[in-house]
Amino acid sequence: MTEYDTDVLVSADWVEDHLAAFQSDDPDYRLVEVNSPESPEEGDFPSRYDEGHVPGAIGLQWDEDLSDQNQRDILKKDEFEDVVGEHGISEDSTVVFYGDGWIPNWFALFAYWEFKYYGHDDVRVLDGGKDYWVDEEYPLTDEVPAFPEQVYDANGPFESIRAYKDDVDKAREAGIPMVDVRSPEEFSGEIIAPEGLQETAQRGGHIPGASNVPVTTNLRDDGRFKRPDELEETYADAGIDGDKSVVTYCRVGERSAIAWFALHELLEFEDVHNYDGSWTEWGNLIRAPIERGEGD
Repeated sequence: MTEYDTDVLVSADWVEDHLAAFQSDDPDYRLVEVNSPESPEEGDFPSRYDEGHVPGAIGLQWDEDLSDQNQRDILKKDEFEDVVGEHGISEDSTVVFYGDGWIPNWFALFAYWEFKYYGHDDVRVLDGGKDYWVDEEYPLTDEVPAFPEQVYDANGPFESIRAYKDDVDKAREAGIPMVDVRSPEEFSGEIIAPEGLQETAQRGGHIPGASNVPVTTNLRDDGRFKRPDELEETYADAGIDGDKSVVTYCRVGERSAIAWFALHELLEFEDVHNYDGSWTEWGNLIRAPIERGEGD
């Protein structure tokens, strides 16, 4: 059981109880593992889809399946519909995401955000992700499901959960809170990207006025989300209590999707926007102001 008054975060026990439904050709329930080549291998257990996954899970790559690599953007609506339908997901499916990475559910939560952007109603996340599932010795398989294709018609896009560069400019002018979820070293400009990952920006630092709330502060040691009161305290310390609009950002928009999920879906703050252009866009813009150091 989760400790939130919402069904968007499901436990490993809940997923295990629904394994038969996830393996059925009936599209009512679909389970999706989302990874990326950027996710470092960790531990002695399988961390990649083809090396072992939850029974019934579909395997998607964030960069190959859910991104437009030419434009460095999410999929266009028709592309999204094609990918989702080809994998046997209908508009009425209950879709549960999980993933691996040194941050649990790193790219799975970006996929969740993208599905919500295109209006999918019933989307959920496995609390703790793949690491927790494997650590607690839940079942794995190497069998790849082949579900019947579905005709998928997206309802979105719903721009209310997304921020663009112009929105960030307006947020700065209006004093709207911005949450930079990167590490303190990235926030200060000491480094531009986490060790081992591509430096996608020319400059280091952060957007002026942003607060640094590293994404790992949302999670317990076992990768599951912290209790509501703990999350509320974490963000209240950064001046964020749900009374104002909030913009989250990181390097390429995936870590900030975790903070967006915590604020918008778990704490149910109404007006939260993920700036998926993030530091890759802002740190490369000519004349865009930046700050270095720890900030306020």
